[in-house]
Amino acid sequence: MSQYNMTVTVAPRFLPEQSDPERRKYAFAYTITIRNAGAVGTQLISRHWVITDSEGDVQEVKGLGVVGNQPLLAPGEQFEYTSWAMIPTPVGTMSGEFFCVAEDGERFEAPVAAFSLTMPRTLH
Repeated sequence: MSQYNMTVTVAPRFLPEQSDPERRKYAFAYTITIRNAGAVGTQLISRHWVITDSEGDVQEVKGLGVVGNQPLLAPGEQFEYTSWAMIPTPVGTMSGEFFCVAEDGERFEAPVAAFSLTMPRTLH
């Protein structure tokens, strides 16, 4: 087990009720589960997202914490939250990282692998 290891899982979904395809607005929710798989208590300090639509346009989002929280997770604990993103195309991707500080002062990043934002029945 690594001393410093936050695992991240993502469950994205399309939000038809918040989307307006005629105005090029496609809304997606994503539920993130962050688990401290390391040996040291760790606090999530900030986030950085790279959101890319199918035309290659990129939005970057940076900020402190997640949904107003900077959770401190003991080894084995997890934190789950849901947020959302809006893009102008029915398909896109998100990736990023969380910046963390362990209780012993070590700073590290927890990467979030790219995941798809896809309106149903868009890809064949």
